[in-house]
Amino acid sequence: MDRLCGSGELGSKFWDSNLTVYTNTPDLTPCFQNSLLAWVPCIYLWAALPCYLFYLRHHRLGYIVLSCLSRLKTALGVLLWCISWVDLFYSFHGLVHGSSPAPVFFITPLLVGITMLLATLLIQYERLRGVRSSGVLIIFWLLCVICAIIPFRSKILSALAEGKILDPFRFTTFYIYFALVLCAFILSCFQEKPPLFSPENLDTNPCPEASAGFFSRLSFWWFTKLAILGYRRPLEDSDLWSLPEEDCSHKVVQRLLEAWQKQQTQASGPQTAALEPKIAGEDDVLLKARPKTKKPSFLRALVRTFTSSLLMGACFKLIQDLLSFINPQLLSILIRFISDPTAPTWWGFLLAGLMFVSSTMQTLILHQHYHCIFVMALRIRTAIIGVIYRKALTITNSVKREYTVGEMVNLMSVDAQRFMDVSPFINLLWSAPLQVILAIYFLWQILGPSSLAGVAVIVLLIPLNGAVSMKMKTYQVQQMKFKDSRIKLMSEILNGIKVLKLYAWEPTFLEQVEGIRQSELQLLRKGAYLQAISTFIWVCTPFMVTLITLGVYVCVDENNVLDAEKAFVSLSLFNILKLPLNLLPQLISGMTQTSVSLKRIQDFLNQDELDPQCVERKTISPGCAITIHNGTFSWSKDLPSTLHSLNIQIPKGALVAVVGPVGCGKSSLVSALLGEMEKLEGAVSVKGSVAYVPQQAWIQNCTLQENVLFGQPMHPKHYQQALETCALLADLDVLPGGDQTEIGEKGINLSGGQRQRVSLARAVYSDANIFLLDDPLSAVDSHVAKHIFDQVIGPEGVLAGKTRVLVTHGISFLPQTDFIIVLADGQITEMGHYSELLQHDGSFANFLRNYAPDENQEANEGVLQHANEEVLLLEDTLSTHTDLTDTEPAIYEVRKQFMREMSSLSSEGEGQNRPVLKRYTSSLEKEVPATQTKETGALIKEEIAETGNVKLNVYWDYAKSVGLCTTLFICLLYAGQNAVAIGANVWLSAWTNDVMEHGQQNNTSVRLGVYATLGILQGLLVMLSAFTMVVGAIQAARLLHTALLHNQIRAPQSFFDTTPSGRILNRFSKDVYVIDEVLAPTILMLFNSFYTSISTIVVIVVSTPLFCVVVLPLAVFYGFVQRFYVATSRQLKRLESISRSPIFSHFSETVTGTSVIRAYGRVQDFKVLSDAKVDSNQKTTYPYIASNRWLGVHVEFVGNCVVLFSALFAVIGRNSLNPGLVGLSVSYALQVTLSLNWMIRTMSDLESNIIAVERVKEYSKTETEAPWVLESNRAPEGWPTSGVVEFRNYSVRYRPGLELVLKNLTLHVQGGEKVGIVGRTGAGKSSMTLCLFRILEAAEGEIFIDGLNVAHIGLHDLRSQLTIIPQDPILFSGTLRMNLDPFGRYSDEDIWRALELSHLSAFVSSQPTGLDFQCSEGGDNLSVGQRQLVCLARALLRKSRVLVLDEATAAIDLETDDLIQGTIRTQFEDCTVLTIAHRLNTIMDYNRVLVLDKGVVAEFDSPVNLIAAGGIFYGMAKDAGLA
Repeated sequence: MDRLCGSGELGSKFWDSNLTVYTNTPDLTPCFQNSLLAWVPCIYLWAALPCYLFYLRHHRLGYIVLSCLSRLKTALGVLLWCISWVDLFYSFHGLVHGSSPAPVFFITPLLVGITMLLATLLIQYERLRGVRSSGVLIIFWLLCVICAIIPFRSKILSALAEGKILDPFRFTTFYIYFALVLCAFILSCFQEKPPLFSPENLDTNPCPEASAGFFSRLSFWWFTKLAILGYRRPLEDSDLWSLPEEDCSHKVVQRLLEAWQKQQTQASGPQTAALEPKIAGEDDVLLKARPKTKKPSFLRALVRTFTSSLLMGACFKLIQDLLSFINPQLLSILIRFISDPTAPTWWGFLLAGLMFVSSTMQTLILHQHYHCIFVMALRIRTAIIGVIYRKALTITNSVKREYTVGEMVNLMSVDAQRFMDVSPFINLLWSAPLQVILAIYFLWQILGPSSLAGVAVIVLLIPLNGAVSMKMKTYQVQQMKFKDSRIKLMSEILNGIKVLKLYAWEPTFLEQVEGIRQSELQLLRKGAYLQAISTFIWVCTPFMVTLITLGVYVCVDENNVLDAEKAFVSLSLFNILKLPLNLLPQLISGMTQTSVSLKRIQDFLNQDELDPQCVERKTISPGCAITIHNGTFSWSKDLPSTLHSLNIQIPKGALVAVVGPVGCGKSSLVSALLGEMEKLEGAVSVKGSVAYVPQQAWIQNCTLQENVLFGQPMHPKHYQQALETCALLADLDVLPGGDQTEIGEKGINLSGGQRQRVSLARAVYSDANIFLLDDPLSAVDSHVAKHIFDQVIGPEGVLAGKTRVLVTHGISFLPQTDFIIVLADGQITEMGHYSELLQHDGSFANFLRNYAPDENQEANEGVLQHANEEVLLLEDTLSTHTDLTDTEPAIYEVRKQFMREMSSLSSEGEGQNRPVLKRYTSSLEKEVPATQTKETGALIKEEIAETGNVKLNVYWDYAKSVGLCTTLFICLLYAGQNAVAIGANVWLSAWTNDVMEHGQQNNTSVRLGVYATLGILQGLLVMLSAFTMVVGAIQAARLLHTALLHNQIRAPQSFFDTTPSGRILNRFSKDVYVIDEVLAPTILMLFNSFYTSISTIVVIVVSTPLFCVVVLPLAVFYGFVQRFYVATSRQLKRLESISRSPIFSHFSETVTGTSVIRAYGRVQDFKVLSDAKVDSNQKTTYPYIASNRWLGVHVEFVGNCVVLFSALFAVIGRNSLNPGLVGLSVSYALQVTLSLNWMIRTMSDLESNIIAVERVKEYSKTETEAPWVLESNRAPEGWPTSGVVEFRNYSVRYRPGLELVLKNLTLHVQGGEKVGIVGRTGAGKSSMTLCLFRILEAAEGEIFIDGLNVAHIGLHDLRSQLTIIPQDPILFSGTLRMNLDPFGRYSDEDIWRALELSHLSAFVSSQPTGLDFQCSEGGDNLSVGQRQLVCLARALLRKSRVLVLDEATAAIDLETDDLIQGTIRTQFEDCTVLTIAHRLNTIMDYNRVLVLDKGVVAEFDSPVNLIAAGGIFYGMAKDAGLA
């Protein structure tokens, strides 16, 4: 190098220690300045160039128009290039004129000139690629400025010293160069305009990160605006930025799907190869057999998808790891500096400055790493949710039986979240070993071979930890199983809560949940104890390592002296080791949990999918719409076939009825046509679009209009027709927001009939070619069924000319069908036209003769009658639906107004009934004003985000649940443990300052003994505090869950009608999980970081009292950052948890309706819908991630200032300080950054997570129904004896503030009397039965049973003595025996007798497991009719004095219905029977019939008298062909 600089007047040496180091005015030699210093920026730019160009090639953001800023930057670049060339030419000029300049004067201008040209070209290339702020160039210009500052000072100093300028030309060009470089740096900090055609131009609220400058991105300053906004007022959804395109679900999910499909094709590759016909040798066969077991790896797919983010994060992590070892080296030099009084003072200041710069660099790079990794984690979660959602849309029915909705939701919520949680620790897998190796290397430099003793401790502890984590993994797997089964059971309880209440079965289910919870908590407790042991090991590891290393070092050789440099540098190196070692247990437990989740997700994704080719859609026999050729179908490959040897041909435009007894496979046939069943053999062809109406209507949680349109564009005329023909117009007027009324989950605020009509209207509106109608008429009243058949399905209906397959039990419609398919035991027994089948004289003909109504009478019905019926239908449907809808008072005014209009219209005379209807229709086409809709249309209450601070009483509630003494004890233990830790370090500091005699320290053994004692004491306190916390946390988890469960089980039915089950389930899954597993570790971490921060400040202030001066300003800044951060992040977290629920609600809704979604071909739309919900959740999570980074950078700045000032004050007070104290204070300061950051983070995490306690508490305090048992007022033994039911002046409303549903009802039913209850939809029939069971409580009046006022006894005393067969037959997953007799009160003989009477014994005895036959969730593996029969068997078992039948036989064929009616007549002969009748023929032989109209008794007498009276009942009987 010296030769480069030449000799002579302008020549100099490359390095001169006397000039640079050992002086009070340091400087660099001119040679150094002109060579290496000038080359540094150039070397940087050329080194960065290849990677940067590669990045720019692959990231095109549009191009930026040439602006003044760009022109200026380019001009400066060109000028700098010119200056360099001028310098070069000047050197040549000197050479020509014989002055022979040194080679460096040629090399440097040439290199700098070319680099400046490169920088100029780069400015333009970046502009063309759409880069608005270039980090690479900003660093380049910054380096140029920094490297030019030293010559800037040197040239002035040398000119002053010499009294003249030695080289005026170069002096001038240098200062011009400096000015230009400074301008270039300043200009590079400004941003260009957004690129043309960039999405930002379209976006209303783009993420500021995209447009942020380099420094803003580096320090996350772009987030500050949102932090200030969040501090001023609680954030709302509208404040959040829209998602960057590359983070949107559809992009991310697509990438993962492609990678997963590649994995699947690779895995199936060897198998398909193995299947190829080939003559193989024995070894060939063996080799081929192996790959068959290979499964596609979901992990590989994930890694492939997110490689770039992983690599980027790894690069940042590597730089940060290397930087973290600089500070211990600087500390070592600082201690030497303090020990050497002759060293120049500027050394100390330089060291303090370097420590600060090194710490700041570490901070900035670490947070870039975290940002990169967390954004990747968010994308991973999004991708996994999307992939699971898409899979759930395609799984077969057998897989659906295996995975309940609850389990699939768990995959989405818990398992996907696990991946997100473990991602930040992934880089530790390589980073931790790297840090350990580097630390050992530096320790060896200081302590020699003794450092290996410490390493040995670390190595020995790894297997111990491995054993602990393996054990934890097994607990984790078991616990997940319990959690799944608890959530599954809760989901079923919420779905069937009404049935549980009616049967008074809550205690048995409560017991089941509590049993599972008990097992779950036992495992939690074991796992938490292991976690505590693992914490103990890791907290003690650094100390043990320090103790053993230093102990070995001083004991091995008496001449080994422990001085401040050795002790504290090794201590700070051990502190660096402490972080990866502390995070390792988290990584291990995270990895174990994630591996469990990975396996669960992989298993789910590998499940069978429906075969899209199962139904041939393109080719078909000419003239046919549907054909099945020799079709055999099963619900699962391993089950026997349900339908066999079917041969069907349905011509285009035909109306085909499918009839047969319960469980014969009618619904299965429809499923087979939809491709929902496994086709074992044969061929199915369906040509044209399909509309499907399932037996149990699937209604979405959205407005009624959206339910009908189902994603189709709106055509008002067509829409109006669909509503009119499906008899929905009158309902609309009663619903609070018309067709904009929000329908609750599963259509909760519609009656069964309304749900079915909406489902039908959806089919009519879809205008498909083929209609598959699975018994849509059974859920509606007989006159409505007739209307629907005539207007929609029949030969005169709107679907005339379309192909219709109608599964039905209604005989009256059969003559109008084109032909009939008769099924029995999964086979077609007869097929043909109605008249053919009658002549055929088979079993069906006999059946028809018994049940068919008198045909002549039907034929004689006049046209006027038909017209009358329509208006009747209209007015009656309009009557009062309040027993079904949850509404606000406003709409009643609308209805009254409408009724007045109606009466004035109809007063024009009965003959003009037709025009009335028309006029009504046209008036309805005017839409309900939107504002009114908004006020009244919503049924489901919005989930409100709490705002502002989490109230202190939430913490207080949690502390009380943990136990106040326990809480206090934990605080004291932590304080003690930190005091002991400080004591140990102060002791170490004193030890290093011990006076030496003859090159040795005397009392080494005492020093070592005390140090060890203090360390062991600290370890014990740590363990004790962890154990105490475990005990407290498990107790809190138990108490909070119990309170929540008991309250929810006792909540009134109205609560479940207005609260989506997803929202309640969220409390039981996510929030309970947080209380179980997240809160306690968070609190422990908070204590840890809080006490560490306090002890650091104490130690620094004691060693350098001057530090007090800066404590206050730093604390104020810290406080400010904390206030801004906590306010914003808390609200973001709340918004996040609110936007999470809809993802899972929508998912569970989708899973229950997959067959409908697939039938209508709406799969793609639902994917988009789900993606939108996930994106709105991401919109809240992304700013939350950024807020943590913003906090980190700002808080660590405070920590870095602490490092700077502790070093500075040590330098200032070097004369009064000993090296031991300086080492102590600076090594503590180096740790503080982390604990300050963690303190705010954990405080905020605690706030975010304590919300779970708030949410659980909120649902633990909801209003409950009356007590189950009143000990003071028990019902007498054997009550009721005769079953006399009496309503006295009884009125009821659904909720306070709503109108009455039943008004002043007074009636008296004798014991043993059979009473039929009839009335149009919404007359209050179901409400009356609900009042009997006190599901609804009286507004006034009372009900007496056998003279006992039912309001005076406990609910269970009442409900257990009444029996109901409810409208919706609900079964729970479990054995059939459990479904019939959950309390185990009856013997097997009793149960078999009940099954025989309910005509189920044949089915049950045909099952291999008999009474232990497993019912799936909701009883899905039984037909609806069979489920209804199970409900009848329940009633037969109970055999109470009062029996209520609520439309119980609607889903059963007439033959079975007859058998059931017979059973009820014989078995309940002496009981009081109240029947809500759908089919009037079932109640024609009852003692009396009660006709309800608009909540009042319209008629009450025997059927014969009522028909004779010619009132409402007569009209209904006439419609049904019975009068």
